[in-house]
Amino acid sequence: MKYPQLKLDNQLCHRLYMASNSIARAYRDSLNQLNLTYPQYVVMMALWEKDKISIAELLEKTAIDGGAMTQILKKMSEKSLLSIYQDSQDKRKRLVQLEAKGKALQDDAASIPEQIRCRFPSINEQQALQLIQLLDLVNSDLD
Repeated sequence: MKYPQLKLDNQLCHRLYMASNSIARAYRDSLNQLNLTYPQYVVMMALWEKDKISIAELLEKTAIDGGAMTQILKKMSEKSLLSIYQDSQDKRKRLVQLEAKGKALQDDAASIPEQIRCRFPSINEQQALQLIQLLDLVNSDLD
């Protein structure tokens, strides 16, 4: 090979890409039971953590692209999981609030993190925490 730096086995980014795809597949069955996509699940987790937040806060919390977020919220609203309304104090600000159906979904989703964590038997808790820290550094550097 003329340029060893181009060897696929040497690429960190390709490993992250493969891991991302594998994780998305691992979530698929559990999320299908909830009738959610992974990005919708991320939005739900953010709202379960803090309900009645602005779309801007939701974008910051989830790191989902604004255009994609618009489509995600529209579909979730159609499923009666959440509602979107104008802030009474600032008409330019739009707020997102869980509906009863969205709140109830939290009970069904509570076991998903452990189901996914069990898919990584080779990684202990300390390594999982280290991986989180390393990925946070990667994301911070790339932002």
